[in-house]
Order: sequence, then C-alpha cells, then structure tokens
Amino acid sequence: MCRTLVIIRYTFLEAVLQPIYSLLLTLGAAILFIFGLLPFFTLGEDTKMFKSVALDVILLLVLLATLFATSKSIYEEIEDRTMLTLMSKPVRRWQVMIGKYLGIVLAAALGVAILGVVVILGTWLRIPTDYLLNASSLNDLVRNQIWDYRLMHISGLLPQLVLTWLQISVLAAVGVALSTRFSLVVNLPTVIILYLAGNLTRFLIPISGGPLAGKSEAVQIVGRAVGLVLPYLGTFDLKDMTVLSNVKVGSFAADPQAVPLALLWGYVGMAALYAVSYCTFVLGAGMWSFQRRELGGGEG
Repeated sequence: MCRTLVIIRYTFLEAVLQPIYSLLLTLGAAILFIFGLLPFFTLGEDTKMFKSVALDVILLLVLLATLFATSKSIYEEIEDRTMLTLMSKPVRRWQVMIGKYLGIVLAAALGVAILGVVVILGTWLRIPTDYLLNASSLNDLVRNQIWDYRLMHISGLLPQLVLTWLQISVLAAVGVALSTRFSLVVNLPTVIILYLAGNLTRFLIPISGGPLAGKSEAVQIVGRAVGLVLPYLGTFDLKDMTVLSNVKVGSFAADPQAVPLALLWGYVGMAALYAVSYCTFVLGAGMWSFQRRELGGGEG
C-alpha cells in the first residue's frame, strides 16, 4: 500500500507540474472570469446559462489536461526504459497501474475544484445583476432574496461538478489502459472519439421506443453490446436538474417543481457506483495488456 501511495504522489505531482496543466487551468479561469462578466440576454435565465456554459468549459479543459497525463503515464516510461527501473523494485504491475490512475484522477479533481471555485464565485457575484436586485440594499427582504438565489444556484452546481469529475475519471481510466500499448498520438484522439461515442450511447441503450426499435434481433443485440462496452456518459449529465431547475433549499423549499437536494446527491452516489464499476472493467483490461507488455520499449 505504501508503494502505491508513493506512485500516486509522484504521478499527481507529475500531472499538475506539466506546463499544459497550468496553461489549460489558467485559460479556463480566464474564460470563466470573462463569461462571469458578460450578460447572456436570456430573459432572466442568465445565471443558469452561465453555469451551463461554465461546466462545459471545465469538462473540456480538465479532460484535455487529464488525457495528456494519461497518454504519457505508462507508454513513455516503457519506451525510455524508466519502467524497467521501477519494476526492479519490490512493486507489482497492478500497483503501478492503480497508482498512475489514482494520481491522475486526483490531479483532475484538483483542476475541477479550482475552476469550480471560479464558477461558484462568478455565480455568487452575478446573482444580483441577473435578477435585477440591489446588492447594496439595506432592505432585509432584498438581501434575503439574494442569499436564497445564491444558495439555490450553488447547491445545484456542486453535485454537477462532482459528476463532471466522475465523467473525466471514467475517460481517464480508458486513457491509462490504452497507454500500456499506445502513444499520445493514438491515445488522445481515441479517447476523444470514445467521448463522442459515449455521449451517443444514450440513444443505443433504451432500445424499446428508441432508434433501434423495430429492427432485427441481431441489430438490437449489437446495439445492446455497443451500449454496454462504451461508457454511458449520459449518466454524468444531470444539468436538467442541477443547473436548469430550482433546488429545494431556502425559500425554494416550498416550490413544488423544485428538485430535492437529497435526490441530486443520491443520483451522484449511483453515478459514482457506475463510474467505479466501469473503471474497474477498463483498468482490468488494461492490466491484462500491461502484464503481456515487454518493458524494454520498442513495442506498440
């Protein structure tokens, strides 16, 4: 366990100290800051639109930073023979893979947290303007109203940030598994294509009434198989409830159409179980490949 923790620490530091990591986070913070100052002209829905766009920015930039880390996590160490030195120590290959993966997803969590704080701050500051309320008012009614809006929006934002990190973690598992055989040139576009395909699985899995309804049994079997092998990334998209709907907190607790906060976090828990299951499957396949890989380089 101590050896795995050392690998996790080393991989985390290696990921966050990459120039591309700092560059993408700085770029993301700048974009979110600018978006936080801009009106969206959505007739009272500016805050929701800002959160929706901001979450997409976080997903895109942190995912790119993570994929650069995963693509180089194992393959380059095999090619430059660093892995031979590592494996000469009392450490097993599964410890290397798990340590690499956990270090990378911790770096992704840090990235989501940093940009998430920027989004929360932007949401906090723009509430009065978006709802045409005077932030400097001495009227307790107005001040309480501003506080309730802030609490409601941020309460829905937090679970979606966790879901964003879980989605990145699933794709990071694929990247780490592929890095046992393929370089950055192959790994990066493959995971991006898988990300696009994973967002289409929501149209494959619900066979009944879906686009495959009425098709032959063979087509439906293939559709189910593809839907099970590809990550179902729709699991991590809860924006309709976390961003575009009101959350039952503060004065919004009496709103019959508001979404209960416990329901949101319960869904996050279910999504986390799916993420753990899929990552276990993918990393298991990657471990099978890693066990059969020569560590002297020049392969793949």
